[in-house]
Amino acid sequence: MPEKFGAPERAALTVLMLENRPVLNTELGDQVKLTKPGREKLNKAGFIRTDDTVKPMVHEVTNEGIAWCLQDLVKGELPPRSTSHARVTFGLLKKFILHHEAHGTLIEVIRSRDLESLIRSVYEELAVEPQDWIRLARIRPRLNGAEKGEVDETLVKMMKTGMVHLAPESNTKVLTAEDHAAALRVGSEDLHLVAMEES
Repeated sequence: MPEKFGAPERAALTVLMLENRPVLNTELGDQVKLTKPGREKLNKAGFIRTDDTVKPMVHEVTNEGIAWCLQDLVKGELPPRSTSHARVTFGLLKKFILHHEAHGTLIEVIRSRDLESLIRSVYEELAVEPQDWIRLARIRPRLNGAEKGEVDETLVKMMKTGMVHLAPESNTKVLTAEDHAAALRVGSEDLHLVAMEES
């Protein structure tokens, strides 16, 4: 593999991949000891993003980190003194990864999470401030391939809470083909923008 990482870095990547969310440094430390040089190496490689402007700092795996981690699981070696059970489990894991990779469903398995939480998380990443109006065309591509109908149902459910607001773009001249395709149809109206209150 092009980049070599030690056991702590590999373990940290695996933990972050399994958590599939921003993880506090203290929480990560409960499972694996990631040193500052190890953390910097993973950030430099683009495999994790660390926000060190907050205390404790927060880590999140990137898609590149997931891809590397999965390849490491398929092509990497177990420690020499691994038990027979560990070797068999590792072999099964390799088959699982290769099967989903062949069917193009691997990232969905890893990135899968509650769709409402994912929509809210993507919105928060894109919004400059609370209740910022964000185009659905910017949100949909970041939902791990979720079906439009499923996303529409979830958005309608979120709207009914009164904390999520959807609206049409008043200046229809600025709408792109992507905006039209991403719009949520409610009654006879196409809604292109979403704003969320802090929950």
